[in-house]
Amino acid sequence: MHKAKRLFITALFSSIVFVTNFFVPPPISSLLIVVQAVVLALAALFVGKAGATYVGFVGGFLSALSRPTFGPFTFAFTFFFGFLVDALFLVFQAAPTEKGVNRNRVILAMAASTAIIGFLSYYMIAVILKIPELTPLEYTPMMSALVIFVATGSGISAGYAAAYLWNKYLKSIPL
Repeated sequence: MHKAKRLFITALFSSIVFVTNFFVPPPISSLLIVVQAVVLALAALFVGKAGATYVGFVGGFLSALSRPTFGPFTFAFTFFFGFLVDALFLVFQAAPTEKGVNRNRVILAMAASTAIIGFLSYYMIAVILKIPELTPLEYTPMMSALVIFVATGSGISAGYAAAYLWNKYLKSIPL
């Protein structure tokens, strides 16, 4: 893929990540992780190696500028989420082929990455840093299980949506 096209896709998808982080307040924006997950999965499919990492880096940087108080956390979690998507696409061999992508591999990669980033962000904010503005609830094992369950469900939905969009509409786009 040409550098200009890679840059365009990275900018487009990063702006989507930024918009979901900027216009939605922090506790609710975590529920919209499915939007970020779909965007990161599509970035990994379009750009290939490090596509989601690029989008996570730029989207995290833009989002951090919009929330200076929590900027370092926003950047770190968004960047790491992109890195996890790329790493797990590699582990599960979810790269696109001429026929499309293997839906189950994309779903597994996205479910694992959202579960990991969901739990890590909750644990970091609620347990280690204990920031009351972001987590009004105390840490409990039940809450951890709920976070992992919801994050995994979001990842499954995002993986299915990304694979469906890629196989049905996007694989034939000449880049």
